[in-house]
Amino acid sequence: MRLLCFLVLILTWSCQQSPKQQQTAGHSCTPTYSRFAASNKISQKQLDSTPTKEMVLIPGGKFNMGADDEQAWRDEYPKHEVLVDSFWMDIHEVTNAQFAAFVEATGYVTTAEQAIDWEVIKHELPPGTPKPDENQLQPASLVFMATDHPVQLSNPSQWWKWKSNANWRQPEGEGSSIKDKENHPVVHVSWYDAVAYCEWAGKRLPTEAEWEYASRGGFQNAIYSWGNEDLNAGKPKANTWEGGFPYENKLRDGYYLSAPVQSYAPNNYGLFDMSGNVWEWCADWYHEDYYKTVSGKTIQNPKGPQSSYDANEPYAQKRVTRGGSFLCHDSYCSGYRNAMRMKTTPDTGSIHTGFRAVMDL
Repeated sequence: MRLLCFLVLILTWSCQQSPKQQQTAGHSCTPTYSRFAASNKISQKQLDSTPTKEMVLIPGGKFNMGADDEQAWRDEYPKHEVLVDSFWMDIHEVTNAQFAAFVEATGYVTTAEQAIDWEVIKHELPPGTPKPDENQLQPASLVFMATDHPVQLSNPSQWWKWKSNANWRQPEGEGSSIKDKENHPVVHVSWYDAVAYCEWAGKRLPTEAEWEYASRGGFQNAIYSWGNEDLNAGKPKANTWEGGFPYENKLRDGYYLSAPVQSYAPNNYGLFDMSGNVWEWCADWYHEDYYKTVSGKTIQNPKGPQSSYDANEPYAQKRVTRGGSFLCHDSYCSGYRNAMRMKTTPDTGSIHTGFRAVMDL
């Protein structure tokens, strides 16, 4: 495999996990550095001046967190009881217009717009990984490229391209733009970018428990944010991949890539796009065996594990993403389920990753 493709697979895990019966037991490890040096100075708004416009109050309560059906992966077990305090949550994913206001106010430069620091990133790669050519370390991000025929789904490099100058302003690469997409979710944002926006807005990223609790909308043990009705029954419920992945999208939901926020009915809490559209960053580290450590307990306001571990990529430190995206399909990734967990290195952005924010009472 060419080095570039290898790096692409190391830097993201897109919509792929090993089946639960093949995932190995894990162990804790210490978080490592970002692949980029911190270089942005931003001003922070005061919390008391932050309005709750376009937010909804999520009432605190108790729920069962984790696997709901036979589609569940190993890291969704065991189901466990969680108590969550009330909090405010954005009713939709942060949009291009909202993120543009942040950038204009602060001069912030996103991870995807910066060159890769090899001295930093090499610590998250297997020992002995050779340094790539300088042109492969220039600003870039991951863009989906459909195939023209069915392919084996074990190799994500067939539909992901590490594309030069792809970023939130140019989501499909050089020459593309967000013109007329101001109300689409911002993409190509890293975890660090999402945190920076939240700090400026006087908010924060949701914990994984808060995110799942909010997605469930008050339903106990429902598979989806809208309940248990099959995704393809009735009216379109979310922006997902419909057809043969990754070569044919039948567009029943109306969109090939991202959809404008609030394009589909909200859940019972008034939250839009908790299923599909783009993956959403959470605050927590990802550890594949974290749920085992809280099994049989009732935990209150959990903030996740202290360190990250993913047996698929043991050298990469990862944060949790939730909710699925426009690329998710039952044949490959049912990411739009309430309990589905995804994991991505915090310095990785892609065309299907965004976020929403929360705020304490």
